[in-house]
Amino acid sequence: MSLFRFQSTVIFTALFLQLGLVACSKQPAPEQAQAGAPEVEVVKVQYTDIPAEVELPGRVEAYRIAEVRARVTGIVAKRLYQEGQTVKAGMTLFSLNPEQLQATRLEAEAELARTEANLVNANDKLQRYQALVSDQSVSQRDYRAAQAEVQLAKAEVAAAQAKLNRAKLDVGYANVAAPIDGVARRALVTEGALVGKDEATHMTTVEQVNPVYVNFAQSSSEVFALRKALRDGQLKGSDGQFKIELILPDGTAYPSAGKLSFSDVSVNQTTDSVVMRAIFDNPQQELMPGAYVRLKIRQATNPNAILIPRDALIRDQFSTRVWVLNAKSELESREVQTGSVVNKQWVVEHGLQPGEQVVVTNAATQTAGSKVTPKLVNATDKITKAVAP
Repeated sequence: MSLFRFQSTVIFTALFLQLGLVACSKQPAPEQAQAGAPEVEVVKVQYTDIPAEVELPGRVEAYRIAEVRARVTGIVAKRLYQEGQTVKAGMTLFSLNPEQLQATRLEAEAELARTEANLVNANDKLQRYQALVSDQSVSQRDYRAAQAEVQLAKAEVAAAQAKLNRAKLDVGYANVAAPIDGVARRALVTEGALVGKDEATHMTTVEQVNPVYVNFAQSSSEVFALRKALRDGQLKGSDGQFKIELILPDGTAYPSAGKLSFSDVSVNQTTDSVVMRAIFDNPQQELMPGAYVRLKIRQATNPNAILIPRDALIRDQFSTRVWVLNAKSELESREVQTGSVVNKQWVVEHGLQPGEQVVVTNAATQTAGSKVTPKLVNATDKITKAVAP
């Protein structure tokens, strides 16, 4: 009997120990519980400098424009340039028939010779009267008349000389030259046309297209807002050295940057905008006057900007939110206010502080209060992977 009790006690003790071991094996360790939280990628937000840019439409304008006009009356004898040709200042573009102009010059030369002969006679008469007036052989009245004749003869010589100079200029104007370096546009007159009869006939136009201007305008409200932000320290100025990029009509960027050359001091009352002008190098004449382009202008820098990847943002009809990780590694929904997009990232204007961690993995499927395991990633790397082919 005692042997039976001893065996029962041993069996019961063994079963009790086995049950205790099983129960102990089912209790999770703290490390295992933490490892069971889903892993999410987060970025740590911080202040960064971003450019304050604005994109505006503009129109290309030639750097200099000169209308070539006939300065004398004549018949066009020949056109001496190819339309669209690059010309230099002083190069002859048209020649007029010079025969009538040369005849006028010869007439002016003859008039000058006649007045010079009259001046010689008047001087000779005055010299003779000077010798006779002392012994009163000639009256004072006649002497003064001889002096006046000399002055009149000199004036006639001067007038004749001026007329001859003008005639020589007119003969030179028979060769119509380019006033500036540039590209000569299409001819507006042909050989045989009478020009300069009643007015200075417009014959062609020469435009200097390297460099070129781009005229644009910015609304007065944006200009005032920019100046206020600079004054309040929200933006850092660029000392007037704006970086200006040009976007061609096909959407590609022009290789050379421009610089601001003019900004009006008043607001246009019709358009409520401030007129400005930029200048661009145009060695290949890629920018054609009259073409519409777009300008991307960096006017200042925002030193306290917070950027987050686009995948971190959740939008609905009521709010814009992100998931933020708290000190307990739990998810909190945070409403934010965003601005523009810079380099595939949203600019957060309100709602986040530097050092906070924002979830960028499957933001739309997360749940408030969920405990997660954060994996810190670089926002730039995240963007690169998102746009990779």
